[in-house]
Amino acid sequence: QLKSSSINQSTSNKKISQYRIRLEENQKLRFHYGITERQLLNYVRIARKAKGSTGEVLLQLLEMRLDNVIFRLGMAPTIPGARQLVNHRHILVNNRIVDIPSYRCKPQDFITIKDRQKSQAIISKNIDFYQKYKIPNHL
Repeated sequence: QLKSSSINQSTSNKKISQYRIRLEENQKLRFHYGITERQLLNYVRIARKAKGSTGEVLLQLLEMRLDNVIFRLGMAPTIPGARQLVNHRHILVNNRIVDIPSYRCKPQDFITIKDRQKSQAIISKNIDFYQKYKIPNHL
C-alpha cells in the first residue's frame, strides 16, 4: 500500500508535457463528437484558415455538424443516436434527405423529420423524453 501512494505522488509532482495536454484535448473532442482523427485534423485546418480564434472556430464547426445539431435539438438521446437517425434517412434538411452525419449545417437551414410514421414516432418519443433539457439559444 505504501508503494502505490508513493507512485501516485511521484506522477502528480511531474510536469505535464505539452504533448500530453494536446493529446488529451484531442481525444476529448474526438470521443465527445464521435469523429475520427482525420476528420478532426480537417476541421483544425479549416479553423486555422478562418479569421478569428482557432479554438472558437473549431468548436463552431463541430457544433454545426448535422448529427450534433440533431442531438442538441433533443431529437436523439446521444450523438451516436443522432448519427443513426441521419444514416437511416429519418432527417430532412431544407426538405431534402441528408444521410451524412458530418453534413455542415448553415444558420438558415430548415431541419425536419421525414413524413413516415416510424420516423415521427421515434423522434417525438425522444423529444418528449428529453424535453426537460434546455435547447441552446443558437438553435
